[in-house]
Amino acid sequence: MNIILFEEYELGRSLPRRDERTIHLLKVLHKKPGDEFDAGIIGGKRGTGIIEKINFDGSVNYTLNCFDPPPERLRLRIAVSFVRPIQMRRLLRDLSNIGVSFIDIFTADTCEKSYRDTKLLTDGGSYAALLEGAVQARDTLLPSLTLYESADMWLEKRPWDKINENRIPLLIAMDNERAEGSLFNITQTSRPAVIAIGPERGWSDRERNLFEKAGFLRLSMGERALRTETACTAAAAIAMEKIHGI
Repeated sequence: MNIILFEEYELGRSLPRRDERTIHLLKVLHKKPGDEFDAGIIGGKRGTGIIEKINFDGSVNYTLNCFDPPPERLRLRIAVSFVRPIQMRRLLRDLSNIGVSFIDIFTADTCEKSYRDTKLLTDGGSYAALLEGAVQARDTLLPSLTLYESADMWLEKRPWDKINENRIPLLIAMDNERAEGSLFNITQTSRPAVIAIGPERGWSDRERNLFEKAGFLRLSMGERALRTETACTAAAAIAMEKIHGI
């Protein structure tokens, strides 16, 4: 853990003995009473914590001094089709780690419909993955995660229009089969970005038409068919380089 994060409701309470944060502080970092550690409040400020006391039952008393703002999140929205649960967990972790502001998930025409039945998004697994990514990045903010039934519904809702932005976002649908250009060749811009990434089988022609009508550019990152989670992190990384002030 690069930072120990706390929920607001936990403040003032001891960390339990078997809590993974307690184990990390005492067994991995070998912290003792009086020692400091990097800390933050989820959704709030960053700073340091101090171990005040290790109790007889193994729990830890601490105090926090958190006054620094978290790193600024990227003005980037990633929309992605459902993938296998193990891939989804890695995908959420890595996009949170990179600093993406919004993650939208939907069922594409060519994706395996059973993937939507994963309990990851209902049993706390998705939150844990987002939190893991934030901890790695020394961040306290998590991406906003929203589910949609289909690409149709996502395009109909146009959630990016609800964000108070002064600049019209750059709309991109990644497509390595029938691309109109390359993501590498987009002009440097200060506009926020919305990037849609489909399943490994690609978009259906029906979906391509929907994206075109919604004003999306269909761009590629080369001829290779990438794993969905690889495509997400690669597209986000390229966007970070191409979009000033993202």
